[in-house]
Amino acid sequence: QVQLVESGGGLVQAGGSLRLSCAASAASGRTFRPYAMGWFRQAPGKEREFVARITWSSESTSYADSVKDRFTISRDNAKTTVYLQMNSLKPEDTAVYYCAAQRTYRTYSRSRSEYDYWGQGTQVTVST
Repeated sequence: QVQLVESGGGLVQAGGSLRLSCAASAASGRTFRPYAMGWFRQAPGKEREFVARITWSSESTSYADSVKDRFTISRDNAKTTVYLQMNSLKPEDTAVYYCAAQRTYRTYSRSRSEYDYWGQGTQVTVST
């Protein structure tokens, strides 16, 4: 019923920046208002890991330690879109980045199983 579409991925040099976007929409055309949306990433040979999350109403944020102070998550309520501003990128940030959404409140925010909807992912490659 809900579709998430990521964009903004690409190739960037180490130390550079990228901004990812994720637009959410309901098949019915009605406005989708999630409890929270987040970003995960998966590098080759590794499991999908939590990156960042933001609650929709209060805009409370949380980040993985590996991206703290470099990445910033934000949302546009009118567009039902979440963003991930990535600065000071490192080669180890190279991964497919996935957008995800929670319909309602969940006790835990960093587990993949706690998210209800997922996008197809966008590739981010950071060169040396």
